[in-house]
Amino acid sequence: MPTPTKGPRIGGGPAHERLILANLAQSLFEHDQITTTQAKAKRLRPLAERLITFAKRGDLPARRKVMSVVKDKGVVHRLFVEVAPDMADREGGYTRITKIAPRKGDNAPMCVIELVREPVSAKPKRAVVTEAESATKRAAKDEEAAAPEAAEEETTEVAAEESTEAPAEETTEADESTGSDSAEADDKA
Repeated sequence: MPTPTKGPRIGGGPAHERLILANLAQSLFEHDQITTTQAKAKRLRPLAERLITFAKRGDLPARRKVMSVVKDKGVVHRLFVEVAPDMADREGGYTRITKIAPRKGDNAPMCVIELVREPVSAKPKRAVVTEAESATKRAAKDEEAAAPEAAEEETTEVAAEESTEAPAEETTEADESTGSDSAEADDKA
């Protein structure tokens, strides 16, 4: 036997609650969204999602199960033909409850419960990586890390060669301008 829900029932007794929820589900499937109190919406959500799951199956026993709750054949047909194909990719979470301003007369908390008909945005699934693939990826990362260091070493070597050549060129220019001075310096050395 299923465990009873916590809190007071909607309506007077269990039969009245089942009728209220069946009427709410029928209205939800007919209009795609309804405005109701938060307590009713929270009680309606599991029932509506279960009925949508039956509709996704699409076979005759599922249709009969839904017909035992929702009595209008036109609404059941719409649920199986229009709503269920929209929910085919979705693995649950068929309804959305949005809180709105409280009701004016008795300040009851109100909300809108609606069917989520948008397509599911597919999240990329993590690929299972084998040890060989992870070793290959690590080696590629190590090579990439080593490449900038090697490039830095090459640039420092080139800069060092240029710096050693530059003073030699300056001395040759100085030698040309003062030919006798440089010859004397060479003799002294």
